[in-house]
Amino acid sequence: MEGIARIWQQDDLPAELEPYISVVQHFNRSGQLRYYPGSPLVARQLLREQDSLQLTELHPSDFPLLRAEFQKDERARVEKSDGYQQLKAKLPPASRRGLILIDPPYEIKSDYQAVVTGIHEGYKRFATGTYALWYPVVLRAQIKRMIKELEATGIRKIMQIELAVRPDSDQRGMTASGMIVINPPWKLEQQMTNVLPWLHKKLVPTGIGHATVSWIVPE
Repeated sequence: MEGIARIWQQDDLPAELEPYISVVQHFNRSGQLRYYPGSPLVARQLLREQDSLQLTELHPSDFPLLRAEFQKDERARVEKSDGYQQLKAKLPPASRRGLILIDPPYEIKSDYQAVVTGIHEGYKRFATGTYALWYPVVLRAQIKRMIKELEATGIRKIMQIELAVRPDSDQRGMTASGMIVINPPWKLEQQMTNVLPWLHKKLVPTGIGHATVSWIVPE
């Protein structure tokens, strides 16, 4: 939790980060940082009254924990299934509006291809949805291949947001992480342009690495 520890009690927190930091504070009311909420808990805390949450988990150890956490929440549905296949099976939502957050394990190399295929299948059914894909940079070549395959789908309006805490390396270990966002909200580019330099400065006082917002494919 080294990263969040550096920013969660900063006095100069950018307004764009306040909702997220409020969630972290909700789970650490003592003022001591003991718990770091995962993306399902963050999403639940940020739901509006009219929103619902569809969660998919395949890992045999993680699924029971996720199901137990949400079993009393009427707004949430938890399924033990392949998330990539659910992109095809569950879209479009009845409301015809939605954010699809994709947080793959990337435990095997085929995940990089599978997630592109899944997004493409989902997009064919729900082209107006916002898709947000998290990725780690362990080997830059893997990310470049994934992006090239995503470009080849013909999908438009693809934004890339990335924060690196050290330069790319052939050595073992993650050097950066990022989000690829399809159909981003119209303010997102400016918001990330405001937030990323602040985050980079707090996380990497030496200034190594980078913080970038760019378009892989424009409109």
